[in-house]
Amino acid sequence: MGTNSYEKPDYWSKKAFSEGYPARSVYKLKEIDEKFGMLEKGYKVLDLGSAPGSWTVFLLRKLEGSGCVVSVDLNPLSKNVKADNLVFIQGDLGSEEVRTRVQALGPYDLVVCDAAPLTTGNRTVDTARSQGLVEMAIWYARTMLKTGGNFTVKIFQNGEQQDLLRNMKTFFTSARGFKPEACRSESFETYLLGISRK
Repeated sequence: MGTNSYEKPDYWSKKAFSEGYPARSVYKLKEIDEKFGMLEKGYKVLDLGSAPGSWTVFLLRKLEGSGCVVSVDLNPLSKNVKADNLVFIQGDLGSEEVRTRVQALGPYDLVVCDAAPLTTGNRTVDTARSQGLVEMAIWYARTMLKTGGNFTVKIFQNGEQQDLLRNMKTFFTSARGFKPEACRSESFETYLLGISRK
């Protein structure tokens, strides 16, 4: 029986471990930031679906003690993910309590979301669950971003990206899809980007 690339560490996984990140996903955000200029020192950033914390660590390193990261997930962050300018909220993104706490700490210059649903292996089910998370992340961005703020969210590709991008174009100056190099070749994930909240 053949193996797939999820079963063994690849270049990005090894690089993440050597650079002190909990997961390889960090290089997706790094590439998005380098290409589109999403993040600047002093920013207040909302990181949705953040555990184990690779994106949170990247954001904190880039901020260099300035600004603030508000990080939210059902699961705890890795034990070594900590900083004076980090606020972690453990809970469900869809709960009223979490939304209220997150909103009280805003508004934000950047909202990022690398959340993924618990996958079943059934592409139809998994993409539908992913879309639900994306729509929730878009709600956070629309509600809590400052004017001029940026947004990125992971989505499992299906036929709905264009509808979601059309929606995003109503409140961002620019909205587009982007697949970072660090995405596994067999993965059907990509990212939606909203640049400069109107």
